Amino acid sequence: MKPLAKIGVLVVTVGLALPAAGLSAAEKKESPGARLFQQHCAACHPDGGNIIKPALSLRKKDMDAHGVKTADDIVGKMRNPGPGMTRFDTKMISDKDAKEIAKYILQAYK
Repeated sequence: MKPLAKIGVLVVTVGLALPAAGLSAAEKKESPGARLFQQHCAACHPDGGNIIKPALSLRKKDMDAHGVKTADDIVGKMRNPGPGMTRFDTKMISDKDAKEIAKYILQAYK
């Protein structure tokens, strides 16, 4: 194999390996709340929005306007939501996991 061809193969190999390594590092840094949010909430709340009722987004200003200001408030909405939202009881999402989701929401959608 010619030296130039060897360099090309090496560049392609390294180029394919580096993004995979970076993805693994990013996945390890993702919080439990972020993973749980993606699993249970992101379908209806993509990027903190709300596909059913846009005025009820997870953005701080919208949550504040509706009296949702703490992690406990968010968990309360998960357990007893209004019309249009799935009820997430403790059989579906444990209290610990619900708190993780709530902490993630407060941190991610300021």
